[in-house]
Amino acid sequence: MIGALAPVIEEYGLLLVNIFRTSILTAIATAARLLSGFIVMKLVAVMAGPDGVAQLGQFMSLTALLVVFAGGGVGPGVVKYLAEYRGDDAKVTLLLRAAFSFTLMASLGMCVLVLLFSRPISAWLLGDEQLRWLILVLAVAQIFVAMHNLVIATVNGMMDVKRLAAIHVGGAVVGVVLPSLLGYFFRLQGVLLAFVLAQAGLLLISFIAYRRSSYFNWASIGWCVDRKNFNLLARFSLMTLTSALMAPVIQIVVRNYLAGEFSWSEVGYWQAVAKVSEAYLLFITMAISVYYLPRLSALSERGAFIAEIRNGFLVLIPLVALSAFIIYLCRGWVTTLLFSEAFHEGLYLYAPQLLGDVIKIAAFLLSYVMLAKAMTRMFLFSEVVFGVTYVGWVVVLTGQYGLIGSMYAFIVNYTIYFFFCAFVAARYIKKM
Repeated sequence: MIGALAPVIEEYGLLLVNIFRTSILTAIATAARLLSGFIVMKLVAVMAGPDGVAQLGQFMSLTALLVVFAGGGVGPGVVKYLAEYRGDDAKVTLLLRAAFSFTLMASLGMCVLVLLFSRPISAWLLGDEQLRWLILVLAVAQIFVAMHNLVIATVNGMMDVKRLAAIHVGGAVVGVVLPSLLGYFFRLQGVLLAFVLAQAGLLLISFIAYRRSSYFNWASIGWCVDRKNFNLLARFSLMTLTSALMAPVIQIVVRNYLAGEFSWSEVGYWQAVAKVSEAYLLFITMAISVYYLPRLSALSERGAFIAEIRNGFLVLIPLVALSAFIIYLCRGWVTTLLFSEAFHEGLYLYAPQLLGDVIKIAAFLLSYVMLAKAMTRMFLFSEVVFGVTYVGWVVVLTGQYGLIGSMYAFIVNYTIYFFFCAFVAARYIKKM
């Protein structure tokens, strides 16, 4: 009996090792990125005070938006189809050439738009038209950022986690060194310029790493307007851009509603708890995106597909539950470290938020079936509908329970989303 089970146990053990190895490598990469951002923020706080931090925050928001839109957001599509086509060099080459062309066209279009509207963008975002030159630099730099995103997607699609982590760590180093140097000589404007140049400079790091890989091929870089691949990538572009727009819009709506119902101080407590949640979950969600999207995309056999999802739950749900429990025990210390003791009045919000985090990750594991199998309509439907229902639950539950009702809304919405994703996944598996 034990002998018959030995191959199963061995296979399961290898899967667990792969998941843990991916989690550790992505955790290192994520920690490097978070530390880099913290150091730059601290640097600006010391040099320019609250006004400088506000300007950097605005500029980072614009940059983050352009990073998602740069290249049309085809990264998940590249990851999915590379995982499917791996081993078929002709299909891989054609896909990457189409992705290169799609990315170049989208980033050049974005460049023209930002150049045309650079003056109102600088006045609205930075409050100073004299900083328009930074927007002009950013317009050009996002072309390089788009190409970097394509390289990252290619490495991820090939499931080269070690190389991917090395690229992120190298980028984090550049993201600290360059702002420190230019900030020393040119103060706040130097830091802002360095932030843009560091984003563009990531292409050099990622391409060098990609160039040294065994799967690099110069033939994959070139112009190819292939209708079939363009249509496939466009579906992922639509999903990525919709998701990128819905999240900040919903957050703004909820934040403004809470401010109107309560006070900006109480909204600050809510935002602080949400930010702590976002920070520690980043390690988990990055591991999921790096490991599960290519894995689920590559699998077409029902048993292996079910086993992959099951293993994800067995490994990642206990991990996120343990992390949430530790954050809860240390909530006072964490809040003081990241914010201040003035935020301790919001400590009562942690318990429901952290419970919601566990449900959220469980739902995410199942939602990746929609991405991995390119269920465009279903994904778009879920993004829009559950974004709207979250706002609705916030209105209903805060009216009944006060500010903590916004956390209850988080739990309720993700619980329903979990069952929705379970239904979609089960229906897909049944058809396999």
